[in-house]
This record gives sequence, structure tokens and C-alpha cells, in this order.
Amino acid sequence: MTSACETAPQEYASFEEYPYYEGDDLGVTYSQEGSIFKLWSPPAYEVKLRIYREGSGGEPLVEQNMDRGLKGVWETKIVGDLNGNYYTYQVNIKREWLKEVTGPYARAVGVNGKRAMVISLPETNPEGWENDQRPPLQNLTDIIIYELHVRDLSTHPNSGISHKGKFLGLTESGTKSPEGESTGLDHIKELGVTHVHLLPSFDFKSIDETALHQNKFNWGYDPQNYNVPEGSYSTNPNDGATRVNEFKKMVQILHQNDLRVIMDVVYNHTGDTELSNFNQLVPGYYYRQDSTGGFSDASACGNETASERAMMRKFMVESVKYWATEYHIDGFRFDLMGIHDIETMNLITQELEKIDPTIFVYGEGWTAGDSPLPLERRAIKHNTVNLSKVAAFSDDLRDGIKGHWSDHEDQGFASGKPGLEESVKFGVVASTYHPQINYKVVNYSNAPWANQPYQTINYVSCHDNHTLLDKLAISNKEASEEELIRMHKLSMAIVLTSQGIPFLHAGVELLRTKQGEENSYKSHDTINQIDWSRKAQYKPVFEFYRDLISLRKNHPAFRMPHVDMINQHLKFLEFSQPNMVGYMINNNANGDEYRNILVLFNGSNEERAVQIPEGNWKLISDSEHINEEGLRNISGTQLKIPAVSAYILAET
Repeated sequence: MTSACETAPQEYASFEEYPYYEGDDLGVTYSQEGSIFKLWSPPAYEVKLRIYREGSGGEPLVEQNMDRGLKGVWETKIVGDLNGNYYTYQVNIKREWLKEVTGPYARAVGVNGKRAMVISLPETNPEGWENDQRPPLQNLTDIIIYELHVRDLSTHPNSGISHKGKFLGLTESGTKSPEGESTGLDHIKELGVTHVHLLPSFDFKSIDETALHQNKFNWGYDPQNYNVPEGSYSTNPNDGATRVNEFKKMVQILHQNDLRVIMDVVYNHTGDTELSNFNQLVPGYYYRQDSTGGFSDASACGNETASERAMMRKFMVESVKYWATEYHIDGFRFDLMGIHDIETMNLITQELEKIDPTIFVYGEGWTAGDSPLPLERRAIKHNTVNLSKVAAFSDDLRDGIKGHWSDHEDQGFASGKPGLEESVKFGVVASTYHPQINYKVVNYSNAPWANQPYQTINYVSCHDNHTLLDKLAISNKEASEEELIRMHKLSMAIVLTSQGIPFLHAGVELLRTKQGEENSYKSHDTINQIDWSRKAQYKPVFEFYRDLISLRKNHPAFRMPHVDMINQHLKFLEFSQPNMVGYMINNNANGDEYRNILVLFNGSNEERAVQIPEGNWKLISDSEHINEEGLRNISGTQLKIPAVSAYILAET
């Protein structure tokens, strides 16, 4: 090992020639006797480490040059117990000192994430953390996802939650709305979902943690420190250990309430470009370049990361493993997953499977702009067949149900637009192969793109774009509230009875609205927060969705784990009239106690009389009520389906 200035760095012809470091000890390795700091920066002339007492302000207690070692790694050791102290790195590139930064491997930070923190992680564990268990999960198709922003759950004055906008808001039980309805955690349990998907909850850039009284809002898709919880969601962002402890408490309480936790991860770009942790330590390396040598921008956020480069791939793999082990995270949703390469995504799932095979990975199978990464290497929706245990969102079903996402007035199957029946059927079989689907007329996909049903996320709304209610209202301006509710319930009935994995936007069960605002990524809480009084106002809608979820959980025919099982047991009915989709699931599929199940969707604004197979049918759902024992018996082979409704029948 040489001292800092003895030799100039090696010259490299390209980023691909940068050395790969195999060790798992980048960042800081803490002990009471001393802490070892390691940083990867092959092009650096010098590297300085500074130790501070506080997370902001004040002069450094220690300023020390690091030593150049092998494989581009710089290293130094500080003797003594540094627990609770803060540190930064500063590198000299081409004889110019860049900015002080935390480094990508920081695991705790001070206020606003400007300084990393030396931390004894075992001391951050809540009581009983060593006994924390993931709730049971037999098959991935048993998953039902609830996508939630930490602030949205609790900030409304009527939430009854004390820790408003905080991780701890998700730990409170017994909370009620003014009308006496359960809110927060108890509400999520009552609804019956299995997984809570949290919008970005790592440390992001856009919220000033020194001015939380301003109640600024952001979704959090502007990453700053990937391996650290967001400070504005903690009760004390000035203390790096508080956010770590409170995030763990949140996971622990959710697990105790039979809810798994999914993290929304945004490895595809950083909030800063030139000034990011990555770029201030190894300029250019972690990002893709365009034909001019500048930052490529498939994220539409100023840059895109280069997952195919060895040390970026290593960072992503180690980061998800860290969250899965240190924080017991149960799944990861990848933002703009199409920016990442297939090899990296498959390596991530291989490593997570070693930790727990039920950890679930899914993402957006697209990019926001073009990328220099070749199409055949991108983890996009149409390449899902080449991904191992990775799922993608079905925009086919989403827009088939409600209309095109960017044409706000476009209608879908649930609002009466004809010609989308095959797109709905494609969603029913979770984007897998089925001989009865005419792929030539599926809206976006001319072939199946999922190998198995667990590779498809079926949804109709999420944080992006309008809420389902707002989209339906904008595209059906003459519709009454009653008619909009029928469309809303039909939309969700399709999602919750289809094969694959259903995904709910938090508050959809309360007819959530954002007052027509489409892109609320930094809008005020008054736009984004869940209004808990809507639960009492629209109680029948909530009860219908709760009971639909219960029906799905009680009947494994709706969540078959294998494509062969779907092809064996699910048969579509043939209808001559437009806006009708129906199918039968037969022969006690997947061990279901129902011998046969009949599901019928009428997306038209007219009552439809249809032929159904002979049988001793009971009506289980009529789009108003659900009773698994049967609402009434159905006689004969002709059945009238009301306009804009879903009927579910069963034979026992």
C-alpha cells in the first residue's frame, strides 16, 4: 500500500477497464477499537477523510489522507470508538479537489444527508428485532400489493394518527376517523392486502430536513443516499440513528400484523447529476454516456445509471441484499426497470433467493426515454421472459380497463369503449400464453410476455397519473357519481379476479381523488393525503373491495401459480356482443373448494343477456355485494348482466 501522493493513478482507456473490487467492506467497518474506511475511486490522485462531531456545521475533528491500495480502493483506519460521529470523503481528480460527499455506501447520515455517520447497527435494533419474522407466503401469486406513500397515510387531520407523515405513523393501532372508522394500520389490515409497497423511503434530496415545519411534499424519486432511510419520515433527522431505528420499528410492527413490506427502489438515476455521491467520487463511471459523451437520460431526470458496469452492478446487488437483511425488507419495486440490464436484474434475484425465496422483485418494464443500452439487454416488459423471478407491470390491462394513460379523455373497457376485450382477457391470464386470446388485437403486446403468472402485476392505477376515480371522471364527463362508482368497481373487480398479482393504489378503496391533479409528485398534502372521512362516506365501496380481496384469498382458483394450470382450468366464453368478457375456471382449480367458477364482465352501458354453461350456480357477487355462500341461486342457462358490472358465480 502506498501513501496518498507517491504515484499518479493508472490511466484507463475506458470505464470498462476500471478495476473491479470484490470485497464487501466498502464504506466503513465499525468496531469500538477503531473504524476502517474504504472507498473505491481508481482515477483519484488523493482522497481525504474528515471526521465531524455533528451531522452539519462545525469543523472536522480529524482530517486524514487515505492510502491507495489495490483495485482502485483507498483505505484508512481511525483508532478509537467513533460511534455517532460523522464523516465525509473528498477526492482529487486530475489535480482538482471535488466536493465533500458521504460516499455511496453510507448506512446512516446526518440532516439532509450531507455527512455519513459511523454507526453501531445492532444498537439501532428495536426490542425483539432478532425474533422478527416475515409473515408466511406460500406462492408468489398469493401476493396482494397496496402501494402507499408514508406521508399520505397519516397527514390528514382526520387520520387519528399521532406521528403524522412519519414511519411511526404506520405502527399506530386503534386509530379512528371522526366517524369512528378504522384508519392507518388497522384499516390496511381490515382491507386484507398482504404487502405494503412504500414509495421511496430511502434518503432522497428534495425535502429540506431542517425545515420540516414547511410540510413540503415529494414522492422521493430523487435518490441521494441509497442505503439510508429518509430523514423527514423520522422524528429526528438530525440524529442518524433515529431514522434507522424507526424504520426497523415500522417493519417489525407491519410484520407482527401479517403485512410484508416492499421498498420502492430507484437505482436507475440519481437526484443530482454532476454533484451526486457517485459522480463526485468516480466521475462519469456510474452513468451511461450519450453519443456526445454527455450524460444519457433514459430516466428523463438528467441522467441514467450504468447497471452493466461491474461496480454499479455490485452496488445494486449489495444494496438490495443490505435492505433485505438489515431491515428485513420483503420485496423490491424497481423504478424504470427498463433502464437496467437483464443480467443485473437476474443476479439480484439470485442473491435474494439465497436470503429468502419469497422476497419478491418487480418493476416498471419501460424507460422514460431512449438509452444507449441495446433493447435486447434491457429489463423491459417484452423481455420479461428472459428475467428470472422478476415481474413487470401490465400497462396492457391498465389501459385496457380505463383508457390510455396519456390521453386523459380516452375511455376503456370499464367505461364502455369497444375493442378492448382481448386486452382484458390478456390481463385475466396474467400476460401468459393462452390459446383463446387473439394477440393481434391486444392493445400493446402482440405476444405473451410472462413465463408464469407471478411475473405480471395487474393494476389500474398507482401514484403516477390520475387516481382511478379522477381518470374515470375526466373521461366520462356526463356520468353521474353512481355511474362512476360502477365503472370504478368493475375496474377493480377485473384486477382482483385476474390471475397474476393484483396491485392497489392506496385509497382506491375509498374512491381516492387528487382533485383531478395528474402529477402530484411535489403537490401539497391537501392533494396527496388520504381523506379518511371518505371511508364512511363510501362504506359500501370499501366493503365491496374488502370482500373481493377476501374472496381472492379464500379461493386459490383466482391465484393459480403455474401457466399450465391456467391453460388447463381457465376457459373463455365466446360472446358476439362487444364489451363482454367472461370465463370459467373449472374442476376445483388449484385445490379450490368451488368446483367451477364463472366470472362475467359487462363493460357496456346496457344490460346484457348471455348464455352460461349449465350447472347448479350460485351468484357470489353482483357488483354490489359478495357472499361466498351465495346471494341467490341461478336457474337456467341465460343470465342478465346489468350494465357496467361484474358477476361472479360458483358451483360447490
